[in-house]
Amino acid sequence: QMQLAESGGGLVQPGGSLRLSCAPSDPRATDYALTWHRQAPGKERELVAFISETGSKTSYADSVWGRFTISRDNTKNTAYLQMTSLKFEDTAIYYCNSNYRPEYWGQGTQVTVSS
Repeated sequence: QMQLAESGGGLVQPGGSLRLSCAPSDPRATDYALTWHRQAPGKERELVAFISETGSKTSYADSVWGRFTISRDNTKNTAYLQMTSLKFEDTAIYYCNSNYRPEYWGQGTQVTVSS
């Protein structure tokens, strides 16, 4: 069983920034792509960002393109989601997921954008 620990969420004003972290418990996850997802109240979970195993390839949902940056440090087996220019509609629980064991999800970290 693999665990994923997301952290870094919180309450932020519109236009603010947060950096989320994701640490899979299995070091073999460094050999696989990783994704960030989010789920807002009453909505389905959606894919936010993707990063390849080496970090050389990234992609983003249109809704966050230009504002969010996904990265990873495989020496620490940790991935990050830098979020800037946050909007009310970014409010959600954010989850990471590893292509190594995609059936496992963490508890997520709550991001609330509010004035």
